[in-house]
Amino acid sequence: MSRIEQLWYGKSKVAGLLLPLSAIFWLLSSLRRFAYQRGWLKQQRLNAPVIIVGNISVGGTGKTPFTLWLCRYLQQAGFRPGIISRGYGANISQPLLVAPGHIASEVGDEPLLLAQLSGCPVVVCPNRPAAGRFLLAQTDCNIIISDDGLQHYALARDLELVLVDGLRGLGNGWLLPAGPLRETAARLADVDLVIANSQMQPFADGVMLLKAAAAQALDGSGRVLSPQPVTLLAGIGNPKRFVKTAEAAGFEVKACRFFADHHAFSPADLADISGPILMTEKDAVKCRAFATAQCFSLGVSAEPDQAVLTKLNTLLAALTAKTNR
Repeated sequence: MSRIEQLWYGKSKVAGLLLPLSAIFWLLSSLRRFAYQRGWLKQQRLNAPVIIVGNISVGGTGKTPFTLWLCRYLQQAGFRPGIISRGYGANISQPLLVAPGHIASEVGDEPLLLAQLSGCPVVVCPNRPAAGRFLLAQTDCNIIISDDGLQHYALARDLELVLVDGLRGLGNGWLLPAGPLRETAARLADVDLVIANSQMQPFADGVMLLKAAAAQALDGSGRVLSPQPVTLLAGIGNPKRFVKTAEAAGFEVKACRFFADHHAFSPADLADISGPILMTEKDAVKCRAFATAQCFSLGVSAEPDQAVLTKLNTLLAALTAKTNR
């Protein structure tokens, strides 16, 4: 367990020392949200319904696989979804439509992965309303998914879907920096749907499981890696989940090389690893250009349970009725 995980998810006395800073964080974030609620700061509404897929905690909660599942779900329901995202790690000042020729450093790793796998248009820009307007102007989408946009209150939203880590829960329950939370746990009572990743939590409406796909070679050869001893490579928010996923797929984890979330990989990060290297799809989009024949990616697909499907169907039916008035 890393130091920050010990601080947030273990028993650490240091976390208590940071509570005054958490109080300041709470005050500033609460005032900002209150200002939007009272209309002192104006929300911008787009000419299409907006679905937020976000979380209240820092770190991986499964938003990307759920967003991919939601895109397919909406398409099957007759919608034409598009995605907007901040483009974390990329130097973006104006809305940009993600194209096949882009690389992760230009548009962000998650948006690039979403564009490659979803079949939906993806626009990146820190200004979410601007990204949404550009998406509607440049494509024929009629519903917008905002990736990781729960705290971006400048963008008006129709539905808020929140992912939580079912294994780690909400940690010590404290706000940043003493804990992992961006907003207090009470915020979950205000959203439309709370989905626990991998394991049920008392505050969740349902569970989403992650199912591993075949491990594909990064060199484009179509080779599939059979279960065997591997070294895991990851720069994600919760690498422990990747360990569990790899082991559940039958792989023996002989070593792990983990980096900070959104790490900008280079050939040096892979140079001294012997044997097969197994990485997430999110990391693969950053390593493909210099990957060796020993590099493979392990994709996952989201499988929400019936409780999630039932509530989501009800929410979308109400949204459709509201939109068609």
